[in-house]
Amino acid sequence: MIEMTVSGLAIDERTHTPVVLLKEKDGSRMLPIWIGPSEASAIAIVLAQREFQRPLTHDLLRTVIEGLNAKVPKIAIIDLQDKTYFARVFLEREKELLSIDARPSDCIALALRTRSPIFVKEELLRDEEEGGEVATQQSMEELQRALEDMDPEEFGKLWT
Repeated sequence: MIEMTVSGLAIDERTHTPVVLLKEKDGSRMLPIWIGPSEASAIAIVLAQREFQRPLTHDLLRTVIEGLNAKVPKIAIIDLQDKTYFARVFLEREKELLSIDARPSDCIALALRTRSPIFVKEELLRDEEEGGEVATQQSMEELQRALEDMDPEEFGKLWT
């Protein structure tokens, strides 16, 4: 497993779909993962260091985990089947370690909130030069501006 960081968010110009970009922590390999608008918003909120008066879904999940005296030691993106990535959230409580199936985007949003490391199975990575058809820097800046100006009640309407 290779540790990754969230490099940013982009819009795939071809499909107009949000993409979260993971970058190898100590290297140049990338993993673009196409995600939904709600998940992109959940990730963008943390990246932009925005806070809201009321907890959003991933904030609630973090609070529940903490309330159970558990922690998230890591999340892992472990497989790709039929163009769909599979991931696991690992929860640790006392001496017990649980592995829970989850969408990669939800895992990433939770990992950012809990400051947990993100791991990817090495076979899923590609070199930066191979890239994907991901948006330009201009599209990333447009997404960031749109998310910064958005009311939380509007999440999900950005790409409809």
